Amino acid sequence: MTDPRPEDRKEKRSAWMSPVILSLLLHGAIVVITLVSWHWITPMEEPPEPSISARLVSPETVQPPETTSPPPQPEPEPEPEPEQPDPVEEAQQREAEQQRIQQEREREEARQREQERQEQKRLEQEAAAAREREQKAREAEEAAREKARAEAEEQARQKAEEERKAREEAERKAEQERRAQEEAERRAEEERKRQEQQRREEEERKRQEAERQRQEQARREREQQLEQLAQEAEAARLAEERRREAAAAARARENQMRNEKSRYESLIRDALHRAWYPPSSAREGMSVILRLTLLPSGELQSVEVVEGSGNRAFDNSAISAARGINRYPLPDSRDTFDRYFRQFTIRFEPEV
Repeated sequence: MTDPRPEDRKEKRSAWMSPVILSLLLHGAIVVITLVSWHWITPMEEPPEPSISARLVSPETVQPPETTSPPPQPEPEPEPEPEQPDPVEEAQQREAEQQRIQQEREREEARQREQERQEQKRLEQEAAAAREREQKAREAEEAAREKARAEAEEQARQKAEEERKAREEAERKAEQERRAQEEAERRAEEERKRQEQQRREEEERKRQEAERQRQEQARREREQQLEQLAQEAEAARLAEERRREAAAAARARENQMRNEKSRYESLIRDALHRAWYPPSSAREGMSVILRLTLLPSGELQSVEVVEGSGNRAFDNSAISAARGINRYPLPDSRDTFDRYFRQFTIRFEPEV
């Protein structure tokens, strides 16, 4: 086949791209989309397809000229006026749309009524099942109560039977025990009389033996008393001698401790005088009483003013002097230290 000429291709394109054909194609696409949408939305009967009148101009009907010479240029055809929409078709479409909406509403209402009916049916079934379960529970509870009542009655009967047997066994044992008790009491009475006779005979024998032992014990006690009196007299004499010796030793120790106290107080007072630096406000006749607490090593533990001189500088100088002594002179005796020098007061009145 020979390739059509450029003028033919141009004419063909002009025929296909005309507004009439485009309008027809657009209306056909709308109709197809509408039909497909109705088919998916509603399964009910579809409205009749609207009839469309159209005239299709086929490009094959145009025959190319036989001559090879350029064809004469055709005069431009007048533009066809766009077709006006058909009022009947529009009315049919609106009616079909309203029917579709009405049908959709009716289907929705039917679906809701069906759901409500199904829900009501489900609720009724659940209520019936609940009533059946409750009835079964009541029957089971009644059966359990009946069983428990029967078991309780059986247990009560068995318990009553056991109690009856226990009472009979207890009565039998009580009778046996009573007879055994009577026999035991009879034998005990005979044994008591026999033992009473033996007791009287034994008491008489013991009385005679006790009398003999009492006389012998009285003799030994008299001898022991005499010996104890002699021992007590000797012990009293020795105790008196020891007391006099201890008193003499205590007096000697007391005198020694007092002498050591005086001696070491003098030594401590001299050490305080040597460590004292008189302040400018010190005057003749000033004195302060200090309380010193010492350790066994001679170190000062604490110092405080018991009675001040009225002059703070003087009192502070006395405290400084007490603290300035590295090691206080102390007696070797721990008793003397504990009694007089662990904590003591001393009057500090140096000459200014």
